[in-house]
Amino acid sequence: MKITVHMAIALFVATAVLGPVAAHADATGAAPAEAAKFKEITATKETLEQLRRGGWALYMRHGRTDNTKPDRYPSVDLNDCSTQRPLTEDGLKMAAQVGEEVRKARIPIGEIRISPLCRVKDTVAAAFPNHTFTLDNELLYTANLTDAEKQPIIANTRRLLSAPVANGVNRLLIAHAPNLMDLIGYFPKEGTLVVFRPKGNGEFDYIASIPPSLWPGLQQ
Repeated sequence: MKITVHMAIALFVATAVLGPVAAHADATGAAPAEAAKFKEITATKETLEQLRRGGWALYMRHGRTDNTKPDRYPSVDLNDCSTQRPLTEDGLKMAAQVGEEVRKARIPIGEIRISPLCRVKDTVAAAFPNHTFTLDNELLYTANLTDAEKQPIIANTRRLLSAPVANGVNRLLIAHAPNLMDLIGYFPKEGTLVVFRPKGNGEFDYIASIPPSLWPGLQQ
């Protein structure tokens, strides 16, 4: 399977403030223009306590990548990792660290759905080596897609973040920062775990983010 590569969107990095943010979208499923003002919320120890009970939707960005080896233009072959931007050694270590921290925090993970790109497959293998997962082509990297091509991915991500999750487990998506940028105007750093409260019917609340560097302080 191949994806056509178009102009990449500009990157955006958010900063931290207090309070949960409700996520809404326009008729196309994309974030409204005001989402560019998105503010990141830092997780607390109470966030971990809530996650231990389950019922949450989590979104993780893959580990650090080698930007000197971009996705191949004009096409990426999903079956050929050499056509794709890879994780660095630090990125693999980052993914492994996040997975270890999740287990240390006793956060139960149920369903895992991931983007089909190799950097995401390598992330899940390093972070959750003994966990089954589902490849989901509608979690594909959106930055290189047209607005029309993005829509099924944005809609699928919204569905997975808003659908109810049973108590005792958490749903985990592992994919890309531009996808969340398109959905809610948030561009998380690599390895960040983002927490959402599913509300059903396409609605969810953004609760908090756990960047890799935050885990040690939360676990004390």
